[in-house]
Amino acid sequence: MCGITGILNLTESAPIEEAALRQMLAMIRHRGPDQFGIYLDDRVGLGSARLSIIDIGGGQQPITNEDETLWIVFNGEIFNYIELRPDLEARGHRFATNCDTEIILHLYEDFGPDCLAYLNGQFAIAIWDTRNRTLFLARDRLGVRPLYYTVADGALIFGSEIKALLADRRVRAEIDPVALDQIFTFWCTLSPRSIFQGIVDVPPGHYLIAHEDDIRVEPYWPLQFPNADAPAPKRDFGSYLEEFRSLLIDATQIRLRADVPVGAYLSGGLDSSTIAAIIRNYTHNRLDTFSITFSDPNFDESEFQLRMAKHLGTDHQVVHTTHADIGHVFPDVIWHTETPILRTSPAPMFLLSKLVREHNFKVVLTGEGSDEFLAGYDIFKEAQLRRFWARQPDSQIRPLLLKRLYPDIVDLSRSNTAYLSAFFGRGLTDADAPDYSHAVRWNNTSRAKRFFSPEVNRVVEAQTRTARDSVYYPPEFARWAPLSQAQYLEISLFLSQYLLSSQGDRPGMAHSIEGRFPFLDYRVVEFANRLPPRLKLRGLTEKYLLKQLAREWLPDEIWQRPKRPYRAPIHRSFFNDRTPDYVREILSPEQIGATGLFNAPAVSRLVNKLDRGLPLGETDDMALAGIISAQLVHQLFVSDFRMPPPLSEADDVKVCLGQRVTAA
Repeated sequence: MCGITGILNLTESAPIEEAALRQMLAMIRHRGPDQFGIYLDDRVGLGSARLSIIDIGGGQQPITNEDETLWIVFNGEIFNYIELRPDLEARGHRFATNCDTEIILHLYEDFGPDCLAYLNGQFAIAIWDTRNRTLFLARDRLGVRPLYYTVADGALIFGSEIKALLADRRVRAEIDPVALDQIFTFWCTLSPRSIFQGIVDVPPGHYLIAHEDDIRVEPYWPLQFPNADAPAPKRDFGSYLEEFRSLLIDATQIRLRADVPVGAYLSGGLDSSTIAAIIRNYTHNRLDTFSITFSDPNFDESEFQLRMAKHLGTDHQVVHTTHADIGHVFPDVIWHTETPILRTSPAPMFLLSKLVREHNFKVVLTGEGSDEFLAGYDIFKEAQLRRFWARQPDSQIRPLLLKRLYPDIVDLSRSNTAYLSAFFGRGLTDADAPDYSHAVRWNNTSRAKRFFSPEVNRVVEAQTRTARDSVYYPPEFARWAPLSQAQYLEISLFLSQYLLSSQGDRPGMAHSIEGRFPFLDYRVVEFANRLPPRLKLRGLTEKYLLKQLAREWLPDEIWQRPKRPYRAPIHRSFFNDRTPDYVREILSPEQIGATGLFNAPAVSRLVNKLDRGLPLGETDDMALAGIISAQLVHQLFVSDFRMPPPLSEADDVKVCLGQRVTAA
């Protein structure tokens, strides 16, 4: 795992300075503190900050091909590199290393952008072709690893994190009100947009080709589901179960490939427990597991974590998290997420990755992806129940079924029929709407926009499309089953832009920890997408096929547990007997007015409500996290952006010079 960055001159100009790459790499040192490398010629500069995991001694980047016409820097892992190498050798390729990075380079020599179809991994790739002076950037199918770019003053500037781009003096951070509006609707921006104007990402499953001043972004892997009216496959349940077992075991085993120890996260739920059980049952690896516990019993799952660790016989480590801990590290979390967030959930993950690093691990396997592709979230059941209710919209009984979905939301579980009907009944009979499954969530989140400043509202209202109208629906979307439609929205909007970024890559790489996700193996994903909906969501039983598989390996109290979403406390993390000083400062009328993002009187009323100890609803809780994090983003990246010193001679940077370098 690494961080990458680079600059491509789109027009003829002076050579790129080595000092510029050293500064950019210093911004992402945390992603790869083990080795650094730079390639320079008169058109391009590439940089790599390497976290050494495979071929520790020989895999330093940048890496070139046999005739030095291609150069690569790479962030990620290619898990099937061992299987790919013999065929490349048979084609005549000569290898200088034993690492997975060189596999990509030789595949690109033979297949160009089509090489991506051969890769099973999580990656952000940059390849410079000196023959045709073309830059190739690519991102993995599901966006596990980030890759941002911008164009400024005749240069394309890219990097694994936005802060690397901001190290270039031509790039300035400016909050995009439209992006803020998207976050306060979907919990995240819609790719390729970021929170900063003019800075975008290479979307998941896409590549970019830049040649001179021509920049093209193309898809190579779309999310696909079968048509709802297609004939059902003539397969028995046992064949589905056996194929799933084989795929998931192999996806787990190949993600254990490393020249360093590999651990696993253990939440006590179905997904992470299944992955840990596969490691224990199908490998000879020693298994160390890591968990988060909370001082707040409303969020704590330590009982189940300990049961599972004991069942598997793992060496188990725990980070205990208090409200004050979350509030204390939140600014550091936002420095790494680089975006406003409506949850505090990334903060405990940040602390967990710190624990993993302290125990000398660089790699962990986790259970992310199961809920999206096997229908584990309550939002899928909610949509199904609302469709059932919509057949008899005047029923007083059917909406009561919704209480069963959210027992952790106290106000909802105590609500009467009138409240449930009002809350979940908006747009109830509009079941053909493409966003039917997510409309309730988006409507509820959007209520937090009442805190926006008049200036932000003015910009947002001037747009020709609302946030909801900006969602992309593929042409075949209307032909998919309702569950597939809901899964598409959850995967394409939420998975990459929030879950795999703010709760995955960023808190992990903040401490140089690489997460690996067997459920996101593209073979598992494509298998899950082909499944009949009843094998994912059967009645109100989520992840039905996975539960039938997991019962072979897990105790009954684990695989039969109802889904409990991972969450962390919000307002109590910022307002408690150890309220951090920064909270009062950035929520002050002066600071709110200075950023211009929010309405100062409205924010003051929210703070006063908290000071008086009044209860805070779900929307206000999310609004508080969004306001604090947006204010921190402005402070950290706009008004007071600070850079560490560039890499020095002591960092032992490998510098490769292209043949066309012109003397400065």
